[in-house]
Amino acid sequence: MAAPWPPPPSHSAPRSKMAAPWPVPLLALLAAAAALSEAGGLCRGGSGTGTGSRPGDTESCRVSLSLEHSFELDDAPRFRRRGTLALSSGPEPALALAQKPLGDEERARLREVAARDGLYRVRVPRKPLGPGEEGDTEFVTSFVRACALLESHLSDQLTLHLDVAGNVVALGVVAAPGTCRGTEVEDVDLELFNTSVALRQPQPAATPETAAFIRHLEQEQAQRARNPQEQKSFFAKYWMYIIPIVLFLMMSGAPDAGGAQGGGTGGGGGAGVR
Repeated sequence: MAAPWPPPPSHSAPRSKMAAPWPVPLLALLAAAAALSEAGGLCRGGSGTGTGSRPGDTESCRVSLSLEHSFELDDAPRFRRRGTLALSSGPEPALALAQKPLGDEERARLREVAARDGLYRVRVPRKPLGPGEEGDTEFVTSFVRACALLESHLSDQLTLHLDVAGNVVALGVVAAPGTCRGTEVEDVDLELFNTSVALRQPQPAATPETAAFIRHLEQEQAQRARNPQEQKSFFAKYWMYIIPIVLFLMMSGAPDAGGAQGGGTGGGGGAGVR
């Protein structure tokens, strides 16, 4: 029996097409984008908070640094918490300080260290601390005479210095007025710190305006190309005036020189006859 024409459609299941594998660079880019999206609001590895009200706004970063102080007479200071420095980076960086009152034990320690002309020390970590990083972090430390801080009624100024990466590189503390005269200070004047804070960041150096200089050179070259007469020397431009003047001077000076020579010879002959 002849087979029917056209042949009936086959009922076998269609083979599924395997998707082409993605290129490795594209996968790497997607992985990096995913990591950035997960860390979107974090600052410095999760130690701060990123803020931005709308897309396109400049994102600012707010981090916290623990401020610690020590009242010790020996070279083994034992730091305790004094307050928290809040650093806001961005187009207009700012620094704020929140600190707790001085306790009775700390006031007694400050008086003792001041009476023996000891040092009052402060320190902050170089970068915000993450979970479990308290033991292996680096600190920057500064100090002032304890008697100066005592007689200033806990009035001091803290200056925080940052590098271009935002890490703390130095800390300065100054007591105002900073004198040690043995003045008696009551406990009521040693309860709260009167602290002013300042932030210092490196300023970018002035860069030469290379683009403007190159543009100026290009304009000069174009001007010379349009006016090739300017490239000639003085003699090349005015030779038709210089040569006639030189020839005239040479021709006008030749007869005078011949006459002077003939007159001298005649005079000499007359003297010989005489």
